[in-house]
Amino acid sequence: MLLSRHQVLARRERDPERLERSAYLLLSRIDTQGPMSIGQLAEAFGLDTSTVNRQTAALLRCGLAERVADPDGGMARKLCITLEGGRRLAGDREANRSCLVRVVADWSPEEVRELEDVLVRLNRSAEALEGRYWPRTEDDDTRAACHPHVPQESATPTP
Repeated sequence: MLLSRHQVLARRERDPERLERSAYLLLSRIDTQGPMSIGQLAEAFGLDTSTVNRQTAALLRCGLAERVADPDGGMARKLCITLEGGRRLAGDREANRSCLVRVVADWSPEEVRELEDVLVRLNRSAEALEGRYWPRTEDDDTRAACHPHVPQESATPTP
C-alpha cells in the first residue's frame, strides 16, 4: 500500500521521460553494482532469464543500456548504463525523492527519522528472507530519500 500510494503521487507528474518500473529497477541495480550479465540480473531479482532478457532488450532498444565485454574477462557480455540511461535514472530518482519530500513535508524530523529506520529495517528483513541482498556501499546514505539534498559543511574547522 505504501509503495502504491507513492507511485500514484509520482504518476501525477508522469512524463514521457519517466522510466517504466522494470527499467528503473534494472538500471538502479546496474548503477549500484556495475555491469551485469542477464544471468546475474535474473539471479539478483529472482526472475527467469527469459523475463530479464525481454526487459533488458527494451533497455537496449531505447538506448538506456549497452552490451559490453565482461570487465573481468568472462565469456558472457554484460549490460552497462549509457549516458542517456544514467540521465533518465537520475531524473526519476529526483522525481521520486521530490514526491517523498512532499509526503512528509509536515512531519517532524524525528518522525521522518523513525520512518526511515523502519523502512531500512523492513528492506533488510525482506532481503534476508529472500536471500537476495541489494548491494550497498559504505558511503550509501540510505536515509536521504525523505530529505532534500543539502550539501554538508566541511568537517575541518576554518581558522
